[in-house]
Amino acid sequence: MPINLFLDAPKNFSFWQTVCSHGWSQLLPFEIDKENWRLSYVFANPYLKNPTAAQISEAEGKLKIEIADGKINSKTEEIILRDVRHILRLDDDLRNFYKIVKVEKSLAWIAKDNAGRLLRSPTVFEDLIKTVCTTNCSWALTKKMVANLVEKLGEPAENGKRAFPTAERMASVSAEFYKDEIRAGYRAPYFAELAEAVASGKINPETWLASDLPSAELKKEMKQIKGVGDYAAENLLKLVGRYDGLALDSWLRAQFYKKHNGGEICADKEIERFYEPFGVWRGLTIWCDISEK
Repeated sequence: MPINLFLDAPKNFSFWQTVCSHGWSQLLPFEIDKENWRLSYVFANPYLKNPTAAQISEAEGKLKIEIADGKINSKTEEIILRDVRHILRLDDDLRNFYKIVKVEKSLAWIAKDNAGRLLRSPTVFEDLIKTVCTTNCSWALTKKMVANLVEKLGEPAENGKRAFPTAERMASVSAEFYKDEIRAGYRAPYFAELAEAVASGKINPETWLASDLPSAELKKEMKQIKGVGDYAAENLLKLVGRYDGLALDSWLRAQFYKKHNGGEICADKEIERFYEPFGVWRGLTIWCDISEK
């Protein structure tokens, strides 16, 4: 029998604005069902033999988490509820952000539609690997690399869907495996080295969530990881709740030129000046502004 869990959501929360906030919902083990308005994910589970597959949707004013196989214990239930809160950013306080964007007529929709929560993975490690998969390549290649990681290294749930691989599992294969099987290209040795560092405890990306470091210093720490440059670090900062970096990439720049600069190329400094009035929220502002549906 399926087991259903429920969570209350804050008043200024939009399930679908969060799910569709950026491309993460297209990357396994996330799957999105737009016809039935559901988000699926396979949760890693150290308390059961297999990972746990679940579908998240809205029901009766709450968030419903449906677990099809029904084989969970109280600790598993606690973990899944915690992870759902994390991936959907239920505890993020965006009230100050909404106050700022309401002042700009063109951005008032953000507060009106309860946008601004950026979907993330249950672990910073997973977000780190996925972010490195977005650098210097097409979105199609990003999706393929992540799919290969999940399908070739992830542990299966009861329904056959696979979880994102742990650092320990990723550390168990060679750089050649990442090159040949994952098609990771130049990232292959980076993945092998990073997985080993995380599995051994040398690096712990989860500490970034509660770090006391100023954003500039935390960004420097992130950039010490091979494959993480300015864009990747600032994207990761957004996923741990720091929005003072713009995370500029070729797509974001091109869309800015089109929307705000008459299609003309300009220096990054010009883009930075445009969003400077939004202070510590400027990274979230540019993303909502440029990616407006």
